[in-house]
Amino acid sequence: MRFTIPRLSNEPRHGSFRREIYRQRNIVERAINRLKQFRRIATRYEKLAANYTAMIAIACILLWL
Repeated sequence: MRFTIPRLSNEPRHGSFRREIYRQRNIVERAINRLKQFRRIATRYEKLAANYTAMIAIACILLWL
């Protein structure tokens, strides 16, 4: 997925508006905000990257259920 930076309201538009990129960005942002509801993930209690990744996977599974 490509990066997408939203434009300011007073900034003129240059180039084309890609609705699909903004939809994907919205999905990713909402998923990250849902993950932040888990205190363990938001405060990063896990010090090892492997453990932190596992906790994110568990949180994603809980959100999916």
